[in-house]
Amino acid sequence: MRSVFVLLAICCSPAFAGETSSSDALINLVHQDCGSCHGLTLKGGLGPDIRPNALSHYDVSTLSTIVLDGIPDTAMPPWRPLMSEADAKKIAEYLLHGDLK
Repeated sequence: MRSVFVLLAICCSPAFAGETSSSDALINLVHQDCGSCHGLTLKGGLGPDIRPNALSHYDVSTLSTIVLDGIPDTAMPPWRPLMSEADAKKIAEYLLHGDLK
């Protein structure tokens, strides 16, 4: 039941209002939705630390694939049904570099 509420909250998020979301909406998505598992400061919680130093061993392509497809047998869900590949790439760049291009 909880996953239904999470899915509804995500789908209603402003980040999903258009095909390509604004930088502010994506940053908000990271801190609100990703932060619900990874901690509001992204230092870790249910999920691991996702700040740039902790993710430095990933490249943008790999990290955006993780965002889109999740990690099987973990709490990391696939976001592909809810966001574009372009938005996942922007999120990966934000997580790795602290900014959106």
